Amino acid sequence: MKVLVTGVAGQLGFDVVNELAKRNHEIVGSDVATEYNGITNDETTKNMPYVSMDITDKESVEKIISEVNPDAVVHCAAWTAVDMAEDDDKVSKVRAVNTDGTQNIADVCKKLDCKMMYISTDYVFDGQGETPWDPDCKDYKPMNVYGETKLGGELAVSNTIDKYFIVRIAWVFGVNGKNFIKTMLNVGKTHDTVKVVNDQIGTPTYTYDLARLLVDMIESDKYGYYHATNEGGYISWYDFTCEIYKQAGYSTNVVPVTTAEYGLSKAARPFNSRLDKSKLVKNGFEPLPTWQDALSRYLKQIEY
Repeated sequence: MKVLVTGVAGQLGFDVVNELAKRNHEIVGSDVATEYNGITNDETTKNMPYVSMDITDKESVEKIISEVNPDAVVHCAAWTAVDMAEDDDKVSKVRAVNTDGTQNIADVCKKLDCKMMYISTDYVFDGQGETPWDPDCKDYKPMNVYGETKLGGELAVSNTIDKYFIVRIAWVFGVNGKNFIKTMLNVGKTHDTVKVVNDQIGTPTYTYDLARLLVDMIESDKYGYYHATNEGGYISWYDFTCEIYKQAGYSTNVVPVTTAEYGLSKAARPFNSRLDKSKLVKNGFEPLPTWQDALSRYLKQIEY
């Protein structure tokens, strides 16, 4: 199968490319930079055919994807700077990437009759309550610009093509990029005590594990909406930090605080990021390992 992966310089795109390579699929990587600028310490990314593509340029997207002529597109590219998305001068750019850019890709996938996978987020919901969100729930109430534009991307895909996978994820970490774990490890080196919120609840997602599941999906025809995070139970960012420091051997003191006590960020954050993943098993997909196990493997992959 020939697969075009967007956003290959990011955490998830990098791991998706490597998983596809393990299974001997033909890969074309894409990102906005003129040359691939992610990690290149492995043979896959060194040898990966790469095309520069600005997904906000409709004509360019149609030309490039049509020339590649893939059997499937895994669309990992997105604007993910949640707070910056709230800036008045950035809103139109965020929408151009997350919503309009996704529509541009969906239009070409429809024309080519190829599969499309869109990576989304729990931010399409209002983040309230304690009930885990069902993947087929349509009670959308995004609480910030990022969530609104990612929902726009979801609707662009589901309203345009039939052969789609929309996969919502949360609390993502991987080797190729910045993430919460790397931030907390750096902070833990220089501070005796750190304050972390304990009233935002969800589950982490290791991109290495997620990539395996995404490729399982794209190899199938079990289309639709899914939720995918690691197993291991729902936790707070405080719980996650405690486990990070425990496994890393840090003695840094972690103090739990509420979101209100921590101070409001520019973009509203969901209190409830619990995602119901039972549909994966119902449709024959293997769930991800526990987040505790994922964290252990991840810490062996990075320098800190």
